[in-house]
Amino acid sequence: MSTTLKAVRADITTLALDAIVNAANSSLLGGGGVDGAIHRAAGPELLLECRRLGGCEVGEAKLTKGYRLPAKYVIHTVGPVWHGGGRGEAELLASCYRRSLELAAAEGIQSLAFPGISTGVYGYPVEQAAGIAVATVRATLGELTGIREVLFCCFSDSDLAIYQRLIGDAGH
Repeated sequence: MSTTLKAVRADITTLALDAIVNAANSSLLGGGGVDGAIHRAAGPELLLECRRLGGCEVGEAKLTKGYRLPAKYVIHTVGPVWHGGGRGEAELLASCYRRSLELAAAEGIQSLAFPGISTGVYGYPVEQAAGIAVATVRATLGELTGIREVLFCCFSDSDLAIYQRLIGDAGH
C-alpha cells in the first residue's frame, strides 16, 4: 500500500483526519501558534489530558484524544529551537517526524497532518525544515505499514510552494 503525501494550505484544526500533529512545547500545556490554536479548538479536556502526560522531551511524541477537533487524535511533538544548526537541530527535528509516524502506526492511525514543526517562534528556516520533514516522512513510511495519507499543512503560500516542490521532486 502506498502512502499519499500532499501539501495543503489550511487551518490544521479544521482537518478531518485520524490525527493532527501539534508543534508543542515541552510542557504540553499549550502556548502560541499552532499549539495554542489546537488547544483552543480542542477545548479544555485536551489540557486536562496533557497535564497527566508529564511533558515531552524534544524530538519525542505523545498521543491524546482530539476532543472537539474533527481529528480523532492529536500527536504532540516538541521540535528544537533553531540555534544556527550546530546543536543537533536537524536530528531532533527528524526525530519529531519519525516518532510521530511511529506512534501513529502503532495506534492504527491511517491519515495525519503535520504543521511546519519548529518553523514558527522556534525560528527553524522553513526551507531546511521542509526538506527534513519530507525526507524523514518518506524514509519512515518505508519502514511502517498502515498509514495511507500524510498532509503537510502549511501556514502561507510561500511555505506551500516549498513543500509542493519538495514532494514533486521525487516523482509523487
